[in-house]
Amino acid sequence: MLLLALVVVATACSSSDDADSGADEGSDATDTTEQADDTADEGDDSGDTATAGDGSIWVLLPDSASSARWETDDRRFFEQAFDEAGVEYNIVNAEGDAQQQISQAEQAIASGASVILFVNLDSGSGAAIIDLARSADVAVIDYDRLTIEGPGADVYVSFDNVEVGRTMASVLEPAIDDLGVETPRVVMLNGGPTDNNATLFREGYAETVEPRVEAGDWELVADESVPEWDNAEALTIFEQILVDAGNDVNAVFAANDGLANSVIAARKNAGLDPFPVSGQDATVGGIQNILAGDQTMTVYKPIAAEAAAAAEAAIALLNGEDVAALADGQTINNGSADLPFIALEPVAVTADNVADTVIADGFRTWEEICVGDFEEFCPADR
Repeated sequence: MLLLALVVVATACSSSDDADSGADEGSDATDTTEQADDTADEGDDSGDTATAGDGSIWVLLPDSASSARWETDDRRFFEQAFDEAGVEYNIVNAEGDAQQQISQAEQAIASGASVILFVNLDSGSGAAIIDLARSADVAVIDYDRLTIEGPGADVYVSFDNVEVGRTMASVLEPAIDDLGVETPRVVMLNGGPTDNNATLFREGYAETVEPRVEAGDWELVADESVPEWDNAEALTIFEQILVDAGNDVNAVFAANDGLANSVIAARKNAGLDPFPVSGQDATVGGIQNILAGDQTMTVYKPIAAEAAAAAEAAIALLNGEDVAALADGQTINNGSADLPFIALEPVAVTADNVADTVIADGFRTWEEICVGDFEEFCPADR
């Protein structure tokens, strides 16, 4: 009996070590796991804790390089939501490696996950993750990015991403027209070509750009995608655009704040004056560039609301509930099926409304924005 007990203990320790290694491998980010039982002991009066289903929720984040939001914003909002609900969860980051994300999904299933909530790195690997989840009877949520291959997830939670692009154009179009240039020369610097969101963002601002170009009002200098949203590559791409255009560029539709910052760096290196530049994600760097006059706007997607909606859907699925009601009847087609779509609305942020949007929501603070050289651009009465 003693020998048998020692074997059981040794096996359990080995399994625990393997699970920890599988979740941590390939990720610089710290995994976060909370046990529902511990939370329940601390607060038995929580209704969510009392009704939480069996299993756990795994969140698979894509990277930390394309945008600061995944680790600085989405992670903390998921932690808050799941802690309050008292459910077991794990948050991992694939750091841009699609195969690593598939491995993380396999680890989630092996560890008893009931729900996988993930941001795909591309639709091919995303479809593979959904297939793995379905074969194991695990519910799956497409978060922020729609997987456009395969049968699709149980629900999609994101912003209206075509509207994100339209929001960029709604601010940049009048700014371009106010330049006083007879035929402004514009650039569309798009996100990663394997990211369906990048396609939708471009679709949104192209609804404005292409008719203005066809009418002869504007000239399209370049329409380039940036592989994997890589900011360093974006710098190289835009520097080459400037060289090819003889530095004659008047405005840039940049698909997020990281790409916008690369545009600004290239523009400064070329010794050019500021021109209209869009962005997205309302990052600290993006807001700083806006206040400094180097970037015209950013699209604020209230990530706290997006994460809260996704967490609510994940907990509903964990409890075996129908998530279609959370979508209020709205659906989106991923190419194969109509999926329930929990859609949120984006907000344009300019220098005029920083205080009333990202600051008022607590998404950003003056303390993190007004540092170093950027302090001089901040309001004195903040």
